[in-house]
Amino acid sequence: MKKFDYLIVGSGLYGATFAHELIKNGKKVLIVEKRDHIGGNIYTKKMDNIDVHLYGAHIFHTSDKEVWDYVNNLVKFNDFINSPLANYKGNYYHLPFNMNTFKEIWGVTTADEAKAKIEEEVKKENIKEPKNLEEQAISLVGRTIYERLIKGYTEKQWGRKATELPSFIIKRIPLRFEYNNNYFNDIYQGIPIGGYTLLIEKLIEGADLMLNTDFLKNREELEKLADKIIYTGPIDEFFDYKLGDLEYRSLRFELERHEKEFYQKNCVINYTEYEVPYTRIIEHKYFENDKSPVTYITKEYPDDYSLGKERFYPINNDRNNELAEKYRELARDVKNVRFGGRLADYKYFDMDDTVRKALDDAKEELNINDN
Repeated sequence: MKKFDYLIVGSGLYGATFAHELIKNGKKVLIVEKRDHIGGNIYTKKMDNIDVHLYGAHIFHTSDKEVWDYVNNLVKFNDFINSPLANYKGNYYHLPFNMNTFKEIWGVTTADEAKAKIEEEVKKENIKEPKNLEEQAISLVGRTIYERLIKGYTEKQWGRKATELPSFIIKRIPLRFEYNNNYFNDIYQGIPIGGYTLLIEKLIEGADLMLNTDFLKNREELEKLADKIIYTGPIDEFFDYKLGDLEYRSLRFELERHEKEFYQKNCVINYTEYEVPYTRIIEHKYFENDKSPVTYITKEYPDDYSLGKERFYPINNDRNNELAEKYRELARDVKNVRFGGRLADYKYFDMDDTVRKALDDAKEELNINDN
């Protein structure tokens, strides 16, 4: 006899949310996790009384009230607002592009003045049909904003010159002609008090857990333990890459401890010149106003992906999208396995989208009808 109703591969936000719904409905659940900790990329670790985001900044934001209420019923969130700054050659600019940014660049103080400056620069370039990302960005915001705040950051992020990147990567660039530094437009925003690991712990409460366990390397034994599998790992790896590898961009993080109260004047500072090798510095104690005589920062370096590195951003070009769909076709024929989450779906999800997808998929799995 099977010991569990469900085996969930991966303890990230999708797998943990799915587990929570299964457990609420009386199912016995086993979670197997390849890493030595739960939570996937939203894992936080307490260090010197500071909740450190080991895999980069994660700010929960949503306009989905059901999702917001769902996570807040598990843990309490604070009211953190993401208002990053950009550093270009020692000068600071507010993000996202808003009247503060335009004032810092041109000294303008009204929306009409800012619009006129942008229109003047765009008209001067006379780009009718953008052939690459650089031309697309300049045709939207002009050369000054592009060269100071977009060009270097984008080239570091993608590992290629902007003139070599397709124009469709930047379909639009949000411009706010108001003094509003809130990076997100969503109604709800915050950070779990006590870190994201606390949220994951609440979600998987009642499940059995195996850390340091690679499902694919132990598939034969593990499949015997449960009636059904929820697989959240890379879909191409599940099929042993038999159709080819799906491509990603990776990230490398350098965590530093500093013997001072604060390292920088803002939680997130982007470094937009190409010559600075990292894209941003995050100072973790700002997320929850942690009290500590020391501080931790993370420098974030974009990285080429190769097997063995962490997969962060799917490269959703035509080649990869077509390949992912072929893998999804194979997945539909796999009995007793449901595929879901960022890596299994080969799609980038914000955290609220991840929770929403897991809730919807769990309802479908359990045949729960809202009506």
